[in-house]
Amino acid sequence: MIASLRHKFNAQFSEEKYAGMLADISSQFNYTPKFKIAETPVFIPKELKTKLIEACEDIMKVIDKPNFKELTEGAFFKDSMRVPNEDEHSKFIQLDFGVCLDEKGNLTPKLIELQGFPSLYFFQELVGGMYRKHYDGIPENYSQHLNGLTSEAYIESLRTEIVGDTDPKQVILLEIEPELQATAIDFFATEALLGIKVLCISKLIKRGKQLFYVDDNGSEIQVLKIYNRIIFDELDQRPDLSRQFDFKDEVDIEWIGHPNWFFRISKYTMPLLKGDYVPKSYYLDKLETIPTDLENYVLKPLYSFAGAGVQIHVDQAMIDAVADKSNYLLQEKVAYAPIIETMDDPAKCEIRMMLLHNGKTNKTQIVSNLMRLSKGEMVGVKYNKDKTWVGGSTGFFEP
Repeated sequence: MIASLRHKFNAQFSEEKYAGMLADISSQFNYTPKFKIAETPVFIPKELKTKLIEACEDIMKVIDKPNFKELTEGAFFKDSMRVPNEDEHSKFIQLDFGVCLDEKGNLTPKLIELQGFPSLYFFQELVGGMYRKHYDGIPENYSQHLNGLTSEAYIESLRTEIVGDTDPKQVILLEIEPELQATAIDFFATEALLGIKVLCISKLIKRGKQLFYVDDNGSEIQVLKIYNRIIFDELDQRPDLSRQFDFKDEVDIEWIGHPNWFFRISKYTMPLLKGDYVPKSYYLDKLETIPTDLENYVLKPLYSFAGAGVQIHVDQAMIDAVADKSNYLLQEKVAYAPIIETMDDPAKCEIRMMLLHNGKTNKTQIVSNLMRLSKGEMVGVKYNKDKTWVGGSTGFFEP
């Protein structure tokens, strides 16, 4: 998006350099990521950075409202979704924006989705360093972070919020069969940087209100904090997974990223948001009149992961066929702009602004970003098979 840096990067790109970077990433934990890492980072101009910050601030004004919990009670459509001991703020917030062009041809972000759940906070730091290591031309004063936040301060802020004063042995990253997850490399990076245990929920031992796990030495360790990475959708689909602990149990632990925020800050939140950076969104069951220009909308299930069930070619028959309309959104389509010059077709991109709540200042701030490049109709893998210069990446912001 910054022409001079893009031309310089593309001119020195080679498949050998790219392969070397991927091999270096895989060597960090003797593990090859299961997702595609893009050939290039993205250079984000100051004008777009300013709009992204403004968009995040607008959205946070709604999330920070005193009555936000009241507004999002409908996100829990069944009691089994609600977890005890909810805190007052989501520790992690992800805001996904498509990069578009406005009517004057200027870059502008449009919100696609949001989630009150952790993302690849630790892997993003790793991949940003790898782009710098293997390619020339990324200016030193360009950063993945904002507000002068250094890489060291970024990791320390995560350590403070996730581990704090607790013995790292008593803090766990909780997942379902973590080594089999597509995002496993982020777990390995988290474990390496924070010294916490990555654990499958099936390995938790429950006694009364206390939780334990068995460490590598065979000793039982009491769990005091859970850095939660379990997606509810997946947990619901695993009745075969034997476990002693259920999220509904009253236990003496602190959730770092309380599970209830996964629902409160989600697609359910979209119709509550307004502004220049938010597409029109409607709860399908509350919509009195269906728009006549359905070609300009997408149909989204409220509760799905990684784009599952999203319909991008909507018609009246499709809407009529939805049995449970309370589980769907009708959302204005966002036109991603093909603005990243590659070796063949230009790529579109989506940027995830990664936010973290600071327990001391009681403020939620942007701390990093994740980018996804695409040449298909959508960002997902199935829309970008056999394409190059697509996949997960990171953005470097112009100072």
